[in-house]
Amino acid sequence: MTSGTRTGDVTGTRDKDYDLVWYVEACLSNALRLEAYVKDAERAKDTEVAELFRKAQADSRKGAELGKKLLRSRLQEG
Repeated sequence: MTSGTRTGDVTGTRDKDYDLVWYVEACLSNALRLEAYVKDAERAKDTEVAELFRKAQADSRKGAELGKKLLRSRLQEG
């Protein structure tokens, strides 16, 4: 890609829409990854770390839900 080429020109998707889709995917991916971290902490019997990861996982889920809601409304608008 040459400098100055916008990703929307390449993908056919406007940058802000692509960014929103990416954000939702990143939040969901993070929630999945954190599940493994929670289990690791639980195996080590470290409830403090497990709780931290559970809170982070909840934040990731919330971000994904907010992003999906916004994406849904944008897609319905056309």
